[in-house]
Amino acid sequence: MVSTAILPEDQKIFSMQELKEKGFSQYKVSKLVREGKLIKLNKSYYENADYRGEESDFYYTEAYAPKGVICLLSAAVYYHLTTFIPDAVDVAIPRKAKVSTMPDWPQMSVHHYTDDRHELGVITVKEGGNEFQIYDMEKTVVDIVFYREKVGIEETKEILVTYLQRKDRNLNRLLKYAELMKCDKAMRQYLEVLV
Repeated sequence: MVSTAILPEDQKIFSMQELKEKGFSQYKVSKLVREGKLIKLNKSYYENADYRGEESDFYYTEAYAPKGVICLLSAAVYYHLTTFIPDAVDVAIPRKAKVSTMPDWPQMSVHHYTDDRHELGVITVKEGGNEFQIYDMEKTVVDIVFYREKVGIEETKEILVTYLQRKDRNLNRLLKYAELMKCDKAMRQYLEVLV
C-alpha cells in the first residue's frame, strides 16, 4: 500500500515521531530527504523545505535544545520590550540537560537554569503548525533583572521602562516571580527609581 501522507505546508520543523504519526515510514522520510522536500537537521528532526508560513528562528529550538525555552533578550524582543537585537537565540535549558550539536544557523546561546527557574512562567506559543516554548513577559523581565550584568545595564533599563508602559503588564505577577527567583530586592530598587 502506498502512503498518501503529505507534509503540511504550515509546519517548519518535524520530529521523526511526528512524521511517523502522520503516516511517514522511515523509507518515505529518507526519500523526501533525497528529493529535497525534507532537510535532515539531526537524527531526530527534519526541516520542511516546502514550508509556506512566517519564518522564525524560534521554531528550531526543540530540534537542537529539547526542553529549551526562549529566554532573556530573545524573549524581550518577542514581547517588543527592547530595540536591541541579539546575535543568537537565547534558550534556557535545565542545568542537567544535554543539547545536540548546535547549528551554524540560527545561532543559539544556551543558558543553564536550575529546575525551579527553568519551569517557572513557561508558555507555549502556537503559530500555524509550529510551536515553541517561551517565558511569559513577567518571567522574562525578572530573568533580565536577575542576569542584568550579563544582559547589560542599558538593555535592562530599556526593557523595564518599556514593560512599565505596557497596559497588559502584571506587576503582582512580576513581584511574585521576583520573590520566587530571589531577586525581589533588586527588582524593587529598579521599580522605585523608574516608577
